[in-house]
Amino acid sequence: METTTALLIAIPALIVLAGVVLFASARRRDTGEVIGALARETRKRDRGAVPAAVAVGTVTGKEVEAAAALERHEASHALATIDAKPPVAWVPPDPELLEVTRRQFFNRGIVVFFVLGLSGFGASVLAFLWPKLSGGFGSVINLGSKASVDTKIAEGQGFAYYPEGRMWVTHYPSAALPNAKKVYGAELPGMEAGYTALYQKCVHLGCRVPQCVSSQWFECQCHGSQYNRAGEKKGGPAPRGLDRFPITVSGNNLSVNTGQIIIGPSIGTNTTGQEAEGPHCVGGGSKH
Repeated sequence: METTTALLIAIPALIVLAGVVLFASARRRDTGEVIGALARETRKRDRGAVPAAVAVGTVTGKEVEAAAALERHEASHALATIDAKPPVAWVPPDPELLEVTRRQFFNRGIVVFFVLGLSGFGASVLAFLWPKLSGGFGSVINLGSKASVDTKIAEGQGFAYYPEGRMWVTHYPSAALPNAKKVYGAELPGMEAGYTALYQKCVHLGCRVPQCVSSQWFECQCHGSQYNRAGEKKGGPAPRGLDRFPITVSGNNLSVNTGQIIIGPSIGTNTTGQEAEGPHCVGGGSKH
């Protein structure tokens, strides 16, 4: 009887204990879903008495937890509503109002400076290569009347220099015209008028050839090339006579086209037969 009595007492006690455990677990689960897992120290303080320093009417942690659990199961407040308005239509931003980034600024600056540099270089190249049509070397230069040219040749003691055309102008003897017609072509009209326009550049290496008043020749001081007054080679390493320009005679007026260079006569050409009329300025010349 003692064993049966003990079982009758133990079974109800176990059932009651199991119910208490289930109730405690359910309550803890509800609380944990609201506030999450709390440390043991926190739970201990919550179960303790409210400190005296807390003012009367202050909401305690337990009350907050209870209110949160109640709000979860039975909402006490309706959802707030806001006046619904249609969305504003999207308008793409104006590119002019957008700020320029530092990368964009440097990229555009580099492109601008590059274009300006190329433009300046191209303009300078065109200015260098463009022919001068308004005057100076490469254009038609008006020498003036025959009388003014004769005066300038006389002042230069047989040689007239025109720096704007980089040329010498000398007299050509009329007695040598029969020989000239056998050698020359485009420059013949000027020779028939009694003049020759010679390019100042030596045909050897391009030095400027000065006149020698004493010999009445052109004598290059660079390498000793010599030419008579008509620009025909007389000595030195020059491969031919001086190059020349065509002269146009209009009434009593003379003009020279420095844009048309005529290659000088070959070695051995001597239409005037002029030999040195005095001492040379550079050295002895040959008589061939």
